Amino acid sequence: MSKTDKSHEHQYISHFITLNVVDWVDIFIRPVYKQIIVHSLNHFIATKGLNVYAWCLMSNHLHLVVSARNENLSDILRDFKKFTSKQIIEAIINNKQESRRDWMLKIFKEEGSKNSRNKEYQFWRQDNQPTELYSPKFVFQKINYIHNNPVESGIVEKAEDYLYSSAKDYHATRKCGLLDLEFL
Repeated sequence: MSKTDKSHEHQYISHFITLNVVDWVDIFIRPVYKQIIVHSLNHFIATKGLNVYAWCLMSNHLHLVVSARNENLSDILRDFKKFTSKQIIEAIINNKQESRRDWMLKIFKEEGSKNSRNKEYQFWRQDNQPTELYSPKFVFQKINYIHNNPVESGIVEKAEDYLYSSAKDYHATRKCGLLDLEFL
């Protein structure tokens, strides 16, 4: 695809994206599943050209402000969703101590049966709700929204106290969180 192709050109623009777990299953209440997301994001940052400017992992969704360095952002997100889905489903299957194991697998299997592109399970919803972020004002509105998600949900009093977010990085104005962020 050439650099003049509009669809490819827009991949370099920052996007606000929300990845939702099907049926709003609260999977990310367990550290093991949160760590899969953190490790995967860092892997995609290091090897796939993903730029992450802001993020927040809630119990059943992930907010991101991202762009792509080299590749098509939609391809990177597709691969991220596929990779993390596989990792998380595998972790659920192998975790004999997971009290909600059968219930979650049943939901993910039922959702997977509704999608002809899946072989078995559907973890993430199909839509990413991407929004292109053209103006600096709009970018920082989205970053504030992302960082205040745990505050609005009553998880923490101050956004920078939430571990699974970039708020700490922005509060400290340096990289000190779980991801290798890019700053805008």
